[in-house]
Amino acid sequence: MKVITIGTDRKLFEENSAVLSRSISYAQKMEELHIVVFSLKSHNLKMKKIDNLYIYPTNSINRFGYILSAYFLGKKIIVENKFVRGLSVITAQDPFESGLSAWMLKVKFRLPIQLQVHTDFLSPYFKNSFLNRIRFVFAKFLIPKAEGLRVVSDKIANSLKSNFSNLKSFPTILPIFVDISAIENTPITRDLKKEFPQFNFILFMASRMTREKRIDTALYVLKNLVVQFPYTGLIIAGEGSEKGNLENLVKKLGLEKNVVFIGWSDNLVSLYKTANMFLLTSEFEGYGMTIIEASAAGCPVLTTKVGIAENLLVQGENALICPVGDVDCFVGKIAGFISNNTERYLIKQYAKISISKMTITREQYVLDYVSALEKLLKPLPKNI
Repeated sequence: MKVITIGTDRKLFEENSAVLSRSISYAQKMEELHIVVFSLKSHNLKMKKIDNLYIYPTNSINRFGYILSAYFLGKKIIVENKFVRGLSVITAQDPFESGLSAWMLKVKFRLPIQLQVHTDFLSPYFKNSFLNRIRFVFAKFLIPKAEGLRVVSDKIANSLKSNFSNLKSFPTILPIFVDISAIENTPITRDLKKEFPQFNFILFMASRMTREKRIDTALYVLKNLVVQFPYTGLIIAGEGSEKGNLENLVKKLGLEKNVVFIGWSDNLVSLYKTANMFLLTSEFEGYGMTIIEASAAGCPVLTTKVGIAENLLVQGENALICPVGDVDCFVGKIAGFISNNTERYLIKQYAKISISKMTITREQYVLDYVSALEKLLKPLPKNI
């Protein structure tokens, strides 16, 4: 089987990254795996080859050129590598821009496509930005045209079934792989408690700083919390378009001594393990991988009811859960947690038990991923 993937993860160009390692494993189960990655010329990325894995940057002039750049590059790959109907598949890592490029290739070469859905785009919060409203239109158009759908949660699968009466196939549920045993066995190399000894209780967030992540909610929560617990700190790992606004809000709320922005980190496990609580305030998530990672690392989680919190987490048992934007709920849950050592211990233990039930080996995950693509290996009719 020859596969071409279209996506956005530029960590594929980083040596020893988790996504590169997984892609090498996928390629070992295929004849060839070609991955086209949305990128700008300014990223200065070069095509790389590892055995039968090929990774290509689009090197677009600007973001508006991603879709066409990926299409023309994909067309060249399919022709030069002799992709054959019935033995070749196209997959896109989202049903938005990547999905549109994949669909254009499908129409050109009559090859089946699989769309991966990692985001709950049917959430009422998703359309809060102009770009996401456009993406919503893309998804509504593309999803019924895909021969295969891979989703990361039961919630998204059920949502697609409820909202699309014309699906070509039922969604395959395959969560994002998290190596739980590796997290449990990773030693601490960065200790937040030692790095920030001024805090008696450390809230930790790891997130892109974008509007839908609602990190501003966390800042309003902290503003209320420090009245009762003045030595509480919020450590935020990540970058994004909202960072400047968030920094200004920190100053406006007078929280300069309680909030620390530490940028992106490649060592989140140590940060999970040395924080007192992991905080997630998103409006929507497809899965919520950081919830899994934090729980596996033994860091209690307080989250909005998004992603896996919809069906895996139970309020007061293995996590604490609040409605989106409910500042009073967040403040109350954290204050009670700080004051109740028994609750802290029990949630931590039950979370680990819940996460351990999800454990799947890397080998099985790779087989499941490849199997979902192999199911599409059949020529498409002329009328698609």
